[in-house]
Amino acid sequence: MDPLHDDGTEHALRAVFDAAGPYLASLADRPVYSGSSEVKSLGGELPAVGSGAASVVDKLLSVGTSSATHSAGPRFFHFVTGGVTPAALAADWTVSLLDQNAFSRAASEFATSVETVALSWLTSLFGLPSSFGGALVGSATFANFTALGAATHWWASRHGVDVAAAGLAGLPRMPVFSGGYVHASARKALQMLGHGRESVSVHGSGRVDLSSLDRALASSGPAVVIANAGEVNAGDFDPLADLAALVSRHDAWLHVDGAFGLFAALSPRTAHLVAGLAQADSIACDGHKWLNVPYESGFAFLREPARLGAAFGMPGAPYLPGADSPRGGYGLLGPESSRRARSLPIWATLAAYGRSGYQAMVERHLDLAQELASLVDAAPDLERLAEVPLCIVCFRVRPPGVPESQLDDLNRRVGEALLDDGRVFAGTTVYEGRVALRPAIVNWRTTSRDVQLFVSVVRELAAALR
Repeated sequence: MDPLHDDGTEHALRAVFDAAGPYLASLADRPVYSGSSEVKSLGGELPAVGSGAASVVDKLLSVGTSSATHSAGPRFFHFVTGGVTPAALAADWTVSLLDQNAFSRAASEFATSVETVALSWLTSLFGLPSSFGGALVGSATFANFTALGAATHWWASRHGVDVAAAGLAGLPRMPVFSGGYVHASARKALQMLGHGRESVSVHGSGRVDLSSLDRALASSGPAVVIANAGEVNAGDFDPLADLAALVSRHDAWLHVDGAFGLFAALSPRTAHLVAGLAQADSIACDGHKWLNVPYESGFAFLREPARLGAAFGMPGAPYLPGADSPRGGYGLLGPESSRRARSLPIWATLAAYGRSGYQAMVERHLDLAQELASLVDAAPDLERLAEVPLCIVCFRVRPPGVPESQLDDLNRRVGEALLDDGRVFAGTTVYEGRVALRPAIVNWRTTSRDVQLFVSVVRELAAALR
């Protein structure tokens, strides 16, 4: 069927709208995952003749609502995944409706203008100086890539090379330093940039060892330092203020990977964890974590935003605006050229709930994390493995009488059972050599009831596995 002759548009859109209300209302009590073989019905050969929008969307909704992982609900504690606020969801539908290319002002004055406002509001939300700028990207990995790409351009310029034009050939290896919390996404960014994921020299097994780093920077020449704001297993932070003071004494670029930890700035209880953030040269953060906007959303901030254009501007083409053109835009300030208007959900959720709404949400999640920690501490068959500075509670199942040598295997089986059971969702990690659970609380829907259910299900499954 030629889409020009498809008369099912109104039915298809109405079907999504009609399904949305009941689906969203069900998330508070729906299992995160219940398993379904229906998804197989979407396979097979490419249809020679399509069936049109109406029937296709009906089928997709039927299969999706039964087969999807309902990670937008309040009991998804795996990874660090937020939900989608009502304002962000409606705005995301608007993104698809308007289908703007947020490459430049020439492509969409509307999308570019909204992105400018969204970035300004985000820097204000995190307490950054108004001189900071940046670009919206698809994830924290791409935010790390963008920031470390700008850092690479800065580092090469210290060697008299425009790396955007000439590349890395002939340059020495870029020194990259971090503490033990360096995340895989930062390593992946370095891998994509051509430095290699093993290029990071680690100083400290947990938080960065400042004395060791100081000695390394004294002899390294121009270098890049990656600080970690919110370690993924327990939510710990490198000492950003001390690290910023140390880096300022050397010829080094300070990058802060704050995928979810940046939101510590919103609460007086945790703001000290990000003290010194404004001294960073670049910062990475994720939107689809604690901001609770849809995938794909991340942001990279730079203290000197003009460096983005130098690092990511495109070679000249007669039909494209240049980085300095008044018709240019954010497609020249990051890795993507054609770009979805991902600024609209960010703008909408910040406009709808404001600074006070996000502070209230963060404060509630901090309380829930402490409640979860207390429930773990009170349970005779659970053992907390770390302090809880933010929103992640790292613990393991430890029933009385089970030998230490069997605990890792038991906790792995509990983690698998959780994912198969589906009532709540959280996976395992390895923390200080011990297999553990590390539920993260960043979904706006999560309440005390969900936290209590999580502990109850963990204990139930652990008892059955014994």
